[in-house]
Amino acid sequence: MTYKIAVIGDRESVLGFRALGLETVFAETPEEAAAALSRLAREKAAIIYITEELAAHLEREIAQYADETVPAVILIPGRRGSLGIGKTALNRAVERAVGANILGDDET
Repeated sequence: MTYKIAVIGDRESVLGFRALGLETVFAETPEEAAAALSRLAREKAAIIYITEELAAHLEREIAQYADETVPAVILIPGRRGSLGIGKTALNRAVERAVGANILGDDET
């Protein structure tokens, strides 16, 4: 089975990923991003990157994939920079998987 990698976000934040061969989905609203996330998950995208700005409004939608192998939903900074929620999500995932905060970051 061939898997794809996709990125969801505003045009300015994700257009450069197209040059790397990733499927880019332009979403300006949380509703557009939620629809894109659902579609990409149904299409068995292996990795879905989504800008933190949109992900901040999609906690419930993203959480439904937390225990799934595919897709891996990864939060990335958008054009305005990092909001810190991607780092927090990574810390939580590592702590859940390992059972302890091995990253040494007390911000979780």
